[in-house]
Amino acid sequence: QVQLVESGGGLVQPGGSLRLSCAASGFTLDYYAVGWFRQAPGKEREGVSCISNSDGSTYYASSVKGRFTISRDYAKNMVYLQMDSLKPGDTAAYYCAARRPGDVCYVNSDLYDYWGQGTQVTVSS
Repeated sequence: QVQLVESGGGLVQPGGSLRLSCAASGFTLDYYAVGWFRQAPGKEREGVSCISNSDGSTYYASSVKGRFTISRDYAKNMVYLQMDSLKPGDTAAYYCAARRPGDVCYVNSDLYDYWGQGTQVTVSS
């Protein structure tokens, strides 16, 4: 069974950090680009970050650049999103998604093949 499972969300104060994890089962992420998306209530889904499977090139939305870091562990079949200096505006449900071929990152969510169920991130004092 092909599955992506996110974890690591929660409630954090402004300025705090969280690390989201995306675990794949039933397939290997080796051939896939993996993206992180988020959606806040009443807003459209936003592409946050992506990492390719070729040269490890990455993409970050301007709203998170310099604060978020995406990485992948091929041995564990996982992708991570380190989120630092969190702001209330980062509050959303966060989803990981995988697409093949994985040599190029896209922020168009329609181009992704597999999705996780999401994990909630709430930034509030």
